[in-house]
Amino acid sequence: MEENKIIENKELNIWEALIPVIALVGLLAYNVLVYGDDALSGSNQFVLLMGAAVAAIVGFRNKVSYETMIAEVGNNFKSTTGAILILLFVGALAGTWLISGIIPTLIYGGLKILTPAIFLPATVVICAIISLATGSSWTTSATVGIALIGIGGTIGFPLGMVAGAVLSGAYFGDKMSPLSDTTNLAPVMAGGELFSHIKYMTLTTIPTITITIIIFTIIGLTRETIGSTDTAEILSAIDESFYISPVLLLVPLAVILLIVRKTKPVVALLIGSLLGGLFAIIFQPDIVAKIGGADTLTFESAYKGIMNALTVDTAVETSNATLNDLFTAGGMKGMLGTIWLIMCAMVFGGVMDAIGALARISNALLSLADSTFSLFASTVVSCLALNVTASDQYLAIVVPGKMFSKAYADKGLAPENLSRTLEDAGTVTSVLVPWNTCGAYQSGVLGVSVAEYFVYAIFNYLSPFMTLLFAAFHIKIKELAK
Repeated sequence: MEENKIIENKELNIWEALIPVIALVGLLAYNVLVYGDDALSGSNQFVLLMGAAVAAIVGFRNKVSYETMIAEVGNNFKSTTGAILILLFVGALAGTWLISGIIPTLIYGGLKILTPAIFLPATVVICAIISLATGSSWTTSATVGIALIGIGGTIGFPLGMVAGAVLSGAYFGDKMSPLSDTTNLAPVMAGGELFSHIKYMTLTTIPTITITIIIFTIIGLTRETIGSTDTAEILSAIDESFYISPVLLLVPLAVILLIVRKTKPVVALLIGSLLGGLFAIIFQPDIVAKIGGADTLTFESAYKGIMNALTVDTAVETSNATLNDLFTAGGMKGMLGTIWLIMCAMVFGGVMDAIGALARISNALLSLADSTFSLFASTVVSCLALNVTASDQYLAIVVPGKMFSKAYADKGLAPENLSRTLEDAGTVTSVLVPWNTCGAYQSGVLGVSVAEYFVYAIFNYLSPFMTLLFAAFHIKIKELAK
C-alpha cells in the first residue's frame, strides 16, 4: 500500500480524463441491459478491457508511453496477488468444508437456533463480531458468511437479502477493527493516529449500524418464511446425508483463532482447507469415496476425493431439492471467473492511473471544495469515483487521502475528519461495484450477484450519507488544536 503513488500529467485536461470513465459506464450499462445477470460471465470483463483501450488512446494523445501504462498495470497486478491467492484458497476451503460436513453442521445448528424472526439482525451482529475480531470482511464472508447464506436460503429468505446482512456486519468490523488494513491505512493517508481515528469513526458508524439492525429486524418480523414443518424436513435431510457433530466446528474456530492471532489470511485459509480435508476423511468417508469415484474409501479414492473438492466442482445429493442446490462448491476452479474480472479491472485502473486521469479527476473535485461541507462532499465523490474507475478499495483511500489532506488542514480540520470520510465512502462502498475487487470477491464467495444484494447492503450505502449528514449540520466536526 505504501508503494501506491499518484501520477500527475499536466498535458491531460479534465474532459480527456473523463472520456474513459464515460465510455466504460456507457458500455457497462448497455452490456448489463443485454446480458442481465450473465454480464459477469465474461462480457463485463471484455468491456473493462475496452475501457482500458479508450484510456490508452487518450494517454497516447497526451504523450504517455505504452511502457509506462504496462508498468502501472503490472504494479496493479502485483497489488492483487494476495487477493487472488485468498480467492483460490477460499474456493478450496468451501469444497473441503462442504464434504467434511462443516458447512452442513453450521447450517443444521443455525436452523435450530436462529428463528426467522431474529435471523437477519442476528446475521448482522454475528458477522460484525467476527469481522471485528479478525479485521477482515473477506475472511468473515468466506467462513460464517457462507454458512449464513445457506441457513437463510433454507429458511426462505432471498439470498440477496441475506448477503446484504452478511456484508453490512462484515464491513462494520472491517471498518472499525484495529486489525483491519483499511483501518490502519486511512489515518496514515490523512496524517492521523489509529485509535483516535477509530474513536472518531464511532460517531457516524454506530448510528449507521443501529439503523441497519433496526431495518433488518423490521424485515425479519414482517416477512413470511418457511414454517417449522419444512425446517424439520430439511434438518432430517441434512442428518441423513452427513455426520453432524459440534466437533466439526473445531475447524472454523481454528481458522478464526489463527486470524485473530494475526496469521496471514492465505496461511489461515490453507490450513483451514487442509483441516477440512482431514475431517472429511475421518467423519464423512462415504462422501469422500463417492467424490473420488469409488464405492469404498481407499488411499487413492481419498486422495482423489479431497483433491476434487479442493479444485473442481463438487456436489452432495440429499433427499431435499433445496439442499441439493445449496450443497455444491466450485473449488478453486469456481473462483477463476472472479479472478478474471479482477485482472481486467486492474488493467483499466492501471491505465487510468498511468495516464494521470485519476489525479486529474481528484484535483477537479478538490477545486470545488470552497466550504467545509463541499470539502467532505468532494472527498465522498472522489472515493466513490475511484471505487468505480480504479476498481480497487485501497486506491479509493490512498488517492483522495493524499489529495485532500492539505485541504483539510488549510480549513483547520483535524485529520480524523478526512480518515473517517475515507472509510465511510471508500472502504464500505467498494463492495457495491461489481467490477471492483471487493464486489467481485464477495459476489463470487457468497454466490450472490452485486445486483441482488445491493439494495440490502444497507450499512454500506448508508455510511457515506451519514458522514455527509454530520458535515452538513456540523455535528462533532473536530478542528485542529490551536
